Amino acid sequence: MKITWLGHASFRIEIAEAVLLVDPWLEGNPLFPDDARAKALAGATHILLTHGHFDHTAEVDAIARETGATVVGIPELCGIFSAHQSIDFNKGGTVDLNGAQVSMVQATHSSSVGSAYAGTEAGYMIKGEGHMIYVSGDTDIMADMEWMGDFYNPDIGILCCGGHYTMGMEGAAYAAKRYFNFTTVIPCHYKTFPLLAQSAAPLVDALPELDVKVPEVMETIEI
Repeated sequence: MKITWLGHASFRIEIAEAVLLVDPWLEGNPLFPDDARAKALAGATHILLTHGHFDHTAEVDAIARETGATVVGIPELCGIFSAHQSIDFNKGGTVDLNGAQVSMVQATHSSSVGSAYAGTEAGYMIKGEGHMIYVSGDTDIMADMEWMGDFYNPDIGILCCGGHYTMGMEGAAYAAKRYFNFTTVIPCHYKTFPLLAQSAAPLVDALPELDVKVPEVMETIEI
């Protein structure tokens, strides 16, 4: 399994026979190097969307055309990108994406594409290669994390932690300790804009018992 941070909340996850682009936002992303686009998109099979905000969906049309990847997400959001091949499902559902089992779970945030209703925000549990990855999406701490941690038992957490629009470093650390049994945590949705936390050091310091990986943009973590 290979997990590559593309900056902000964007990831490339190579798992089973799938290459998943999670909320891919490359052009206009202040952290993403323009010359890395081809490498980031190579072989993409699916575009997995957590919600509709511009920093998660601004490039869906362009990337779907460029790669032929299937758009995956909640029905209302997939409907906005109906010009492309899509797989829509909802919370509680699980879909097989080239051998990766992807389940949609709750998040607490908001979701729209411009003024268009885009369904509700979501997170994902991604199962494959003997691991379960929790992609939090944009969220605050929520009580639903208790049953999600117990039922899915993810060992890898990709957690938003920049604050202001989502839970911050302290909140992400609390959630990781209170609700989950992670061995590996990867921070995201931070240092993109001045309003957000600029360093993941507080998360690392708060979780000394876990392997908190803080990759550079386009750095690949192999698990």
